[in-house]
Order: sequence, then structure tokens, then C-alpha cells
Amino acid sequence: MAQKQGNQGEVAVSLLKDLIRCPTVTPDAGSALDVTQRFLEGLGFTCTRLTFEGDGSYPVDNLFATRGSGGKHLLFCGHVDVVPPGDEGAWTHPPFSAEEADGTIWGRGAVDMKSGVAAFCAALADIPEGAGTISLAITGDEEADGINGVKKLMQWADTQGHRFDFCLVGEPSSVAEMGDMMKIGRRGSLSAIVTVTGVQGHVAYPDRARNPLPLLARIADALDAAELDQGTTHFPPTNLELVSIDTGNTASNIIPASGTLQFNIRFNDTWTPDSLAEWIRAEIAAVPADECEVSITIKPGTSPVFLSADAPAIDMLANAVTRGTGREPVRSTTGGTSDGRYIAPYCPVAEFGLVGATMHKVDERVPVAEVVTLTGIYTDFTRTFLSDERA
Repeated sequence: MAQKQGNQGEVAVSLLKDLIRCPTVTPDAGSALDVTQRFLEGLGFTCTRLTFEGDGSYPVDNLFATRGSGGKHLLFCGHVDVVPPGDEGAWTHPPFSAEEADGTIWGRGAVDMKSGVAAFCAALADIPEGAGTISLAITGDEEADGINGVKKLMQWADTQGHRFDFCLVGEPSSVAEMGDMMKIGRRGSLSAIVTVTGVQGHVAYPDRARNPLPLLARIADALDAAELDQGTTHFPPTNLELVSIDTGNTASNIIPASGTLQFNIRFNDTWTPDSLAEWIRAEIAAVPADECEVSITIKPGTSPVFLSADAPAIDMLANAVTRGTGREPVRSTTGGTSDGRYIAPYCPVAEFGLVGATMHKVDERVPVAEVVTLTGIYTDFTRTFLSDERA
């Protein structure tokens, strides 16, 4: 078995290099999806390309691949779009060259997350057909809007009758060492804007104006001082961060007509988006308005909490990580949002991948040995999951 995993690791390394050489700066991921599709079709997968558009965003190319029928259904989710490389002259090796030097592969997407896609695809070459049902949802829109990517891909798959038992997202989840962390959920995210409107006037005649800024400051103080909860079993305390206070005023002798306050809340499973919005309105309403008008806008794109702690596949994945790395991964819900939030309504979901230290940075890179290890873990987990009788 070790020899097979080694061979599949070499396949993953080769595929990763092919993917990195595709300059798929979000959302232009078509060339990398072409490479992925050709590889999967060679393994007997039926591939469907889907372009979604609308909802105020650009068109996005996506790939859904599936093989098998019956048995347990495992879904892998990933993305092949990448963030811009920045100053290409600052890179040690060109960002889309996929050069290998001293046991390391260099290039944009080496960690986030063409490596995960390559490792899972290569792992599937070692999984015999008939072992169960395996599908992949690969998008070109994770690094930007995320509007016409996995969210709509999952909606489409649902309408086609696909029912999944578990999803593994290949995002980089490890922190300092390969296998030290996996994600079993994510906090929710809600952003809002508070607008306070008064009456504009000259600073020398405040009686003829109504300054919105003192009220805006008191609202900011109230929100900043609020303690929403103490945290829960799997999540830290809900956290509110003020991100902007602005009037657009460039003059020092004008009382502004209005001002805005923007903030973001990362919330745990104490809250739903609706209950949190209700709390925001009540908290702000408790601050005396001083004859100013106050409006609250919850920004689009609120992400709910998701948690898959009790799914049997979580233990299977953790055990596969331990067998592959010798480390017992922390089961975490930390970090920002991911495409997992779009999958959680359909099946339990977890995230496991490489160390994310160089993602989004100049000189993004990954040790070859870690790509091989990741491929072995994905192979091990897939075999275990498809053969285990538990749901």
C-alpha cells in the first residue's frame, strides 16, 4: 500500500504543477478546470461544466464530476482560482512557473488550493470503481465574490438528485505542522452599516445644525462594549469589530449632514442571522437618538454558522490524518468563511489540507513531501469512508 500511495503522490505532484501553470487569477479559472476535467475523465468520471451568472456578479465557470452509483456518496469540494500574484518581480521563482527547487514547488495556488484539488484527484486513481459514489465540486470563484460558484453548484446538484453523505473541503487547514488542525465548522459572519442623519451646518452656528457624529460615537461605544456571549462548546465568544466610521467630510468648518459606521460580527451557534439582526437593532435603539435619524442596513452575504462535530466521518478523517502525519489534529472552528458554508445545508462537511503559512503571499510554495502526504491521507480517508457502514 505504501508504494501505491507513493505513486499517487507523484501523480499529485505532476498534476499540481500542471494546475499552477494555468494563470487562473479569479474568476478566470477555465484552463485549470480543463486540466482537472481531462484528468478525471481518464479515471472514468462524468464531468459537467456549468457557467453561472447574474445576481450582480460576473459569470463563473464550474466543474461537477461524478463516478459510481449506490453506496455512500463522498463529495470533495475545492477551487482552482487564485488571488493575483502581486509584483511578479518580487518572486524567487515566477508565480505561474511551478518550478521545483530543493524539494519545494513554487507558484500561486501551490497551497491555496490547487494542491488540495491535485491530491484528491490523484488519490481517486487508487480507489476502484464500484466502491461507492464519489463526486467533486470544483469552482473558479472562491477567492472573490463567491456568488456564482459553489453556492449555485450545490443548488444545481440538489436539483439533479445528488444526495451526499459527507463533504471534504481541501482548503489549507494546518497551522504550524501538517496535520495539526482540521476544521469541523465555521463561525457565521454578518456585516452591517449604521447611518445617522442630522442637519448640516457651519461649526460656528451649531444651533442651526444637528451633528450626527456624537450619536454615531455613542452607538460605536455601545456596540464595542457589548458582550454577546461567553462562547460555546465548539466556538469562541461572538466577536464584533468596528471597521469604519466615515462622514465623507473634507472640511474642518462644516458639521456633516450624516455619518456611517460599519462593523462585522463573527458569531457562534448561540445566534442565527435573524436573532443577531434583532440584537443589533435593539442595542442601537437603546442609544438616545438626539433628534437624529438612524437607519441600519444588514449587508448581503451573511454566512450562517455550521458545525459537523458529531458526524462519524469526522473521526474517520481525524484518524486518517493521525495515521498519515503522526499528529492528532485539533478539531477547530476558527478562521474566516469558506465554501463549506454553502455545503453544510446538504451534508456534514469538514476541511483538511496543507499548512497555510504562504498562501496569498509572494513566494507561495509547498514542500513536495507534504503534497505526497496529503494524497495519502485523502486516499486513506476515502477508502475508510466508503467501506464503513456508518452514515
